[in-house]
Amino acid sequence: MAKIIKLRSYLTGALLCSGMLIANPTYAANSVQQQQFFEAISVLCGKAFAGKITAGGSEDDGFSGKELIMHVRECNDTELKVPFHVGEDHSRTWVITQTDTGLRLKHDHRHKDGSEDKVTMYGGDTRDVGTANMQSFPVDDESIVNFKQNGLDQSVTNVWQMMIEAHTFTYRLTRENRDFKVEFDLTKPVELPPVPWGHE
Repeated sequence: MAKIIKLRSYLTGALLCSGMLIANPTYAANSVQQQQFFEAISVLCGKAFAGKITAGGSEDDGFSGKELIMHVRECNDTELKVPFHVGEDHSRTWVITQTDTGLRLKHDHRHKDGSEDKVTMYGGDTRDVGTANMQSFPVDDESIVNFKQNGLDQSVTNVWQMMIEAHTFTYRLTRENRDFKVEFDLTKPVELPPVPWGHE
């Protein structure tokens, strides 16, 4: 028995040294793809790109017919802030954060005076590995409550997707009877837009 215990201790020590024994294997497995995705966006830091609606556009959606610009503006090891400018509307900033379980996407909405919109910081966390090129963010409970409080029941099944490839970044929103997509051309950086409302 003593030999068995000693052998188990030896194997455990060997596995720890080799990095094969991982306390949280789910996060370790997920973090590879999600870290690659996060870093792919980080590489664009300081640059802005023009986009166009490629699905789900309509005359009254507030986006069609306007200049669409994404700006990878603020970057650190755990958080990216990417303002999404719609014409003269500088109210939106995507906030992508690394968490202990994956990635989180939030939408920071501000008024022109910098104050928070009543519908702000909504979004969700990843629930699966995703890929180095695509991550999905199903709506979280906090956002569902906010949507319902503000009469946006149609948004309680939202799923946001972000995709990054060699030449294109895509922002997509899907729910029942809605599939909205904007694609940004990463091959042609554009002039930097104004500071988003509520930020310095």
